[in-house]
Amino acid sequence: MLESDLINSTSSWPFVEIRKLLKDRKEIIKKKNKITFQTGYGPSGLPHIGTFGEVSRTSMMINALNHINKVNTELITFSDDMDGLRKVPDNIPNDKILHDNIGKPLTAIPDPFKKYGSFGEHNNKMLIEFLKKFNFNFIFKSSTENYKKGIFNNSLERVFEKLEDIMNIILPTLGSERRKTYSPFLPICPETGKVLEIPVIEIDKKNKTLVFDNAGKKIKTNILNGKCKLQWKVDWAMRWFTFDVDFEMYGKDLIESAILSNKICKAMGKQPPNGFAYELFLDEKGEKISKSKGNGITIEQWLKYASPESLSLYMYQNPKRAKKLYPDVVPKAVDEYLSYIEKFESQKEKEKLLNPVWHIHSGLPPKEKIIMPFSMLLNIVGSSNAKKKDVLWKFIKKFHKEIEPKNHKILDELTDYAINYFIDEVEPKKKFKKPSVEETKALKNLIASLKKVTQDTPPEDIQTIIYTSGKENGYSDNLRNWFKLIYEVIFGEENGPRMGFFISFFGLKETIDLMEKKLKI
Repeated sequence: MLESDLINSTSSWPFVEIRKLLKDRKEIIKKKNKITFQTGYGPSGLPHIGTFGEVSRTSMMINALNHINKVNTELITFSDDMDGLRKVPDNIPNDKILHDNIGKPLTAIPDPFKKYGSFGEHNNKMLIEFLKKFNFNFIFKSSTENYKKGIFNNSLERVFEKLEDIMNIILPTLGSERRKTYSPFLPICPETGKVLEIPVIEIDKKNKTLVFDNAGKKIKTNILNGKCKLQWKVDWAMRWFTFDVDFEMYGKDLIESAILSNKICKAMGKQPPNGFAYELFLDEKGEKISKSKGNGITIEQWLKYASPESLSLYMYQNPKRAKKLYPDVVPKAVDEYLSYIEKFESQKEKEKLLNPVWHIHSGLPPKEKIIMPFSMLLNIVGSSNAKKKDVLWKFIKKFHKEIEPKNHKILDELTDYAINYFIDEVEPKKKFKKPSVEETKALKNLIASLKKVTQDTPPEDIQTIIYTSGKENGYSDNLRNWFKLIYEVIFGEENGPRMGFFISFFGLKETIDLMEKKLKI
């Protein structure tokens, strides 16, 4: 357990939100001796980076809570698998199966992958495997199962009982035409099996039945045991009511829905959960990331280029600020993660709670000396053409003989990531600059300066030599352009590593040879 003054004073957002939760729901939590967290998932597609973010952030809060209070916790991951399929997702095999079953609950549609009993079940299994891969501790719940097994029955009866109040909450938010036909209950058509959005013409509260108008044809159905499902905002509130949810985070785009669901939950007779609205991710152009557009970066791509911990860091940082999420952000995220690991051991307890790796690793980040940043490793891959792990390690050991992969797990993993990222994202974009006559002369003068120093010259001294050379060769007013020239000629990029440290590691002779090769000396 952490000291109370640390807990009460830290400004790290998981602790801030947990303190608020414990205060707002003090009596409720005391009564049930449990805190229930929930995340939601729409299984019309495969799990994506947003799914990871929601579960990851909620898990960080639970970790913070465990250091404050030993109250029991549970994290529900709920799948809306009884929703009717609205459109066919991209890149699905045998998509005719889905086209032929538009409108049916996801769990009532055959699996186009032919692995499981339904399309919904297939995607649920993918979700469970996905979350287990990251060692998240969660309880999976299926909408279909809860409706059909009667677990929602008591709550559905409460919705039925409070139908007028709920309609008074929802109707003012709808357009005039929509108001005429709206019902929170959606029947499952006994003939087609589709989820129908049709008006109610008769209500029988005694028998818990509704009569719907299906294009002039009457459909009478019971509201219980999966014969009906609820519209989204009412369904969300009903779920909170059923499971006594204390906390749920959601994207900024669901704020209005959350406000309505809160009101509905209150109308049903329970205090709605605490909420946390996070900002959405944007692509390179500043547009909202969309699964259908395929913009941004997939979780598969991130995990090919970097560790899950670096992704967790990205999720931890500024959750209420919109951030761009595309391949170029990965190296920076990795280097920030390495920097936080390096700082952690020397920090005071208060500083540690503000260090993201405390939250990423549940207070116990790995202890490993960080040999080099990821950006430098990328440059070494490119400069040495070491596109195989064993070759890259031979190169590393050339300058760090004492280093072994088994003793440097983080670095060993980084070598795989660096090679993958370089091949996919760096190499295809390289544009090597052909320097002008004056630029060539300046770079030759730099080479001449470097030839006067020895391999054991400290990196900072080498950096000073490069600065001095830039000033002496016409770049005194803009040293940024001097380094940009070096990077573009040597690496084919506008930005690069701190050159003094790169040369010190890569090798003085090797760097001079590389520069002369690029200048064709």
